[in-house]
Amino acid sequence: MTTGHDDRILIINARVDGRGWTTSVRIGGDRIVAVGPELSRLPGEYVVDARGGILLPGLHDHHIHLLALAAAHGSVLCGPPAVRDRAALAAALRSAAARTRRGGWVRGVGYHDSVAGPLTRDDLDTMVADVPVRVQHRSGALWMLNSAALAAAGLDDQAGAAVSAPPGAGRGPAGRPDGRLFRLDGWLRERLPPAPAPDLSAVGRQLAAFGVTGVTDATAGTGPAEAELLAAAVTRGDLPQQLTLTGGPELTPLEHPRIRLGPVKIVIDEGEPVEFDTLVAKLRAARAAGRAVAVHCVTRAALVLTLTVLNVLNAGADVDTEADAEEAGTAHPGDRIEHGAVIPPDLVDQLVERGLTVVTQPHFITERGDEYLNEVDGEDLPWLYRCAGLQRAGVAVAAGTDAPFGDPDPWRSMRAAVTRRTAAGNLIGPGETVDPAAALALYLGDPASPGGPARRVIPGAPADLCLLAEPGPAALRTLSADLVTLTIAAGRIIADNR
Repeated sequence: MTTGHDDRILIINARVDGRGWTTSVRIGGDRIVAVGPELSRLPGEYVVDARGGILLPGLHDHHIHLLALAAAHGSVLCGPPAVRDRAALAAALRSAAARTRRGGWVRGVGYHDSVAGPLTRDDLDTMVADVPVRVQHRSGALWMLNSAALAAAGLDDQAGAAVSAPPGAGRGPAGRPDGRLFRLDGWLRERLPPAPAPDLSAVGRQLAAFGVTGVTDATAGTGPAEAELLAAAVTRGDLPQQLTLTGGPELTPLEHPRIRLGPVKIVIDEGEPVEFDTLVAKLRAARAAGRAVAVHCVTRAALVLTLTVLNVLNAGADVDTEADAEEAGTAHPGDRIEHGAVIPPDLVDQLVERGLTVVTQPHFITERGDEYLNEVDGEDLPWLYRCAGLQRAGVAVAAGTDAPFGDPDPWRSMRAAVTRRTAAGNLIGPGETVDPAAALALYLGDPASPGGPARRVIPGAPADLCLLAEPGPAALRTLSADLVTLTIAAGRIIADNR
């Protein structure tokens, strides 16, 4: 993954920390060892001429799904903007089925109901009947299977009769499986034909080209096996980015300088009932493991429930009811709200009081905003994927792409935070716009403290860097991945676009 240069690099003529003059930055090993205007080349140093471009700390994507992103590279896009109606969906799936080897499956991603409504097995059978097809909703929470896939997964016998199904498997008339599997990724994965491990080197290269030197994998289902797979990719250099893992409370620290454990990921699904006691138990499990929590909240109700239950975090509190929780205390350092899709003003003070960080996705305003205008309650529209209003109130805010469920380019996310415009040009939540510098800072926070002070290019800091082709003012006007000329991770060049 590296270019072959050793870890002794001298960058000259760079603009650092918003200064109006150029300076030099020396890298030794995985650290910045010196910053100053009078640095001369030492024997064996590889010299990079920044030509007046701004040198930034490498970007950190605070919410991404690495294995799903790797799998998406070989999948069929089944939703907007590539696919917008039933005919286009059928054409895409039939084309993929024609290329699928015998015994293989077609894997579709990014589906939204605006294309052809809530898909069932019968809908998919009219498109592809003889090859197993599974299509993932863009939320990541739902798989939709055709009849061939249901039979291959063991949910239909050869005569089409229903067999035992796990909770989360949808049923149609007479108990017949309808092909809709909710939050059953692990169950389905065990029934798929053997396949090679996802190619994380392609993900590593893609992220490096964007200037990303660190990621937080926010996948709730990450267990020891997935953690080992990701760790192996980091060790090989396929994934050169610094890695923070969320996953479940059973994960243990990995002995690798570029991998750390982050908060325990907890998912509250929209439209699904959540027992108060169940959520309390999950929080207690995280605390028993000595970890903070990152709670998936994409509805107002989910956020209210989370804020209530997070009161159990007061050490030693005996919390058995909601009334107890209201009296129980404040949040643990590092607790996060993931997405924060709807945060109305009346809940903001509670975020501040509990010291919660919000890791959001402003680019969903651009990618999905026109659909939100038709689907979201009007009173919630101003409070979707907020940035500026939360920051003014004192809430720490960071951003992640949620790739592959969002575009993996963090620069697009930054532009969306600045404009708050949908693809059709509609403005949503004008009070939430931020200036370009603040948008960039959403991806510059320390992974252990997202939304905190931006990392800086200073002696002793990790040599995780992103060089842009333009000085600061011009780069901020553009906020484009096209400006990334060089990416350095742990003192090694991992992308060179000069």
